[in-house]
Amino acid sequence: MPKMKSCSGAAKRFKKTANGFKHKQSFTSHILTKKSTKRKRQLRPLLQVHAADTKLIKRMLPYI
Repeated sequence: MPKMKSCSGAAKRFKKTANGFKHKQSFTSHILTKKSTKRKRQLRPLLQVHAADTKLIKRMLPYI
């Protein structure tokens, strides 16, 4: 049986952790002048992927 391909887009966006997957938050790349400093600071850290979405990510990344 051939190896399954992982979704390369998902491989770039999600990283495996002990508790699931982490992802970078959106709305941080451009048009930052109208966003408050507090909002930009709170968007900075990586977040855990919601439990409802982990099954989809595991299917997209079979060997991770």
